[in-house]
Amino acid sequence: QGKLKNYIASMIDISTKKEAQANLQQLAFYDALTQLPNRRLLVDKLNRALVASTRNGKDGAVLFINLDHFKRLNDSLGHEVGDLLLLQVAERLVSCVREGDTVARQGGDEYLVMLEDLSTDAEEAAAEVRLIGEKILITLSQPYQLAMHDYYITASIGVAQFSNHNQSQEELMKHADIAMYQSKKNGRNTLSFFDIKMQERISARVALELELRKAMELQQFHLYYQAQVNSDGRLYGAEALIRWLHPERGMISPFDFIPLVEKTGLILPIGLWVLETACAQLKAWQNSPQTRDLTLSINVSPKQFHQPDFVAQVKSAIEKNQINPSLLKLELTESILLNNIEETISSMIALKTLGVRCALDDFGTGYSSLQYLKRLPLDQLKIDQSFVQDLVENDQDKTIVSTIIAMAYNLEMNVIAEGVETDEQKQILLNKGCTHFQGYLYSKPLPVEQFVALVCA
Repeated sequence: QGKLKNYIASMIDISTKKEAQANLQQLAFYDALTQLPNRRLLVDKLNRALVASTRNGKDGAVLFINLDHFKRLNDSLGHEVGDLLLLQVAERLVSCVREGDTVARQGGDEYLVMLEDLSTDAEEAAAEVRLIGEKILITLSQPYQLAMHDYYITASIGVAQFSNHNQSQEELMKHADIAMYQSKKNGRNTLSFFDIKMQERISARVALELELRKAMELQQFHLYYQAQVNSDGRLYGAEALIRWLHPERGMISPFDFIPLVEKTGLILPIGLWVLETACAQLKAWQNSPQTRDLTLSINVSPKQFHQPDFVAQVKSAIEKNQINPSLLKLELTESILLNNIEETISSMIALKTLGVRCALDDFGTGYSSLQYLKRLPLDQLKIDQSFVQDLVENDQDKTIVSTIIAMAYNLEMNVIAEGVETDEQKQILLNKGCTHFQGYLYSKPLPVEQFVALVCA
């Protein structure tokens, strides 16, 4: 008759589904080890903080925190102990910030801290950030109890402030990262604020690296030749020095690009190019009686020298160009002695067997180990120009130069002084027994055509 008689209820327990959703939420937005917000959640909060900063005019800041030498802990005590440290670091970071600030873990040994509601005055806000940052540095540097181990570690911090300007979260994170690497460069366990000059330096370096990679393809590198003379003033050889002739910037100093070449690994292809170009030049000089006996020195970086096939590269370049190997001289720096000394000695002996000569460049400015010096099959020591520059006025430089010359002769090596610019410097060096010279007194580095003209003059 249409009257309600009873109900049927159907119920489903969705607790498991809700729990799974919560777990997914946790995995999506929180770090599994420390339970701190992850980068994704921090970015979301940062975007909201930027909007709030624009509305209320208050500054904020992002701190990029990286632990110093964390890899050593993992390598020595294992990843489980490393995880214990990461947990304790997370706890200490949370204890250092104010309520309402955010501590996040980006991954590995990297943490992010976002500070909000700072002063509306940029300088006062920076002072607040520095106070918190220094508190973090002090707190993180206190000893850690890791299982049965006491451990010490420090951190490097980069800071990017934000206010009611048009800044994206991507820019802020990148700026904080750049500033953190500046802290690393400054010696670690310190805090650095991002400024536009940092960005300009980084951008300039990136642009230079891109152009460096093109320079080899476009044949923008050239060898210049600086004369080397004996005590009679006879030009007997040269040092080949790389120059970068940029089509727009002009001549770029090696001091500006060689460090970057070393760091990027481009030193290997460029170093091989120098070796092969120098050998080809020696072959060309064989065709003239005025140049056929000239020696040619090239600089070899430690990274290049320690390649397993370096000796084979030298042998190949010599055989390809059919040159007299005794006319080729490799100038090595003392830093080659820092690693694999036995391998270094073995490679130098192999080079000497080929007939190639070796000189130790910039002697006295680096790792001068007399213990190894007596074992190295060197033909020459090169007195660094820093000792020659003030030789006339500085008695200490005179003593150092005298010692280097005496030691070289006792070890049956000859000596060449670089950076000789005046007759007074030359005379003092002569009086002390130096018989080979290089510097502006004789010639600046010249293109090959001008150098040959100098030889034939």
